[in-house]
Amino acid sequence: MDITKDELIAILSRCNSTTQGPWVSFVEGRDHTSGSDFIKTAKGDIELSGATVADQDFIAAAKTDIPRLVSIIANHYGWAL
Repeated sequence: MDITKDELIAILSRCNSTTQGPWVSFVEGRDHTSGSDFIKTAKGDIELSGATVADQDFIAAAKTDIPRLVSIIANHYGWAL
């Protein structure tokens, strides 16, 4: 499998158009004692319906993981983004 520079730029653009980070997953019973599970962002909370704890943790981590992975891939190909 391969990726083009334009595809990588599109991935980064989608990530950069989301609510400002950091995003932190908070799960009732693990991270706090009462209330619902949510993702805390710089501009408010995101509450998910039907998501597992693993889904929520993944989504929250993606906000920082995706730019890092895009940077590593771009560096590998010698692309400036």
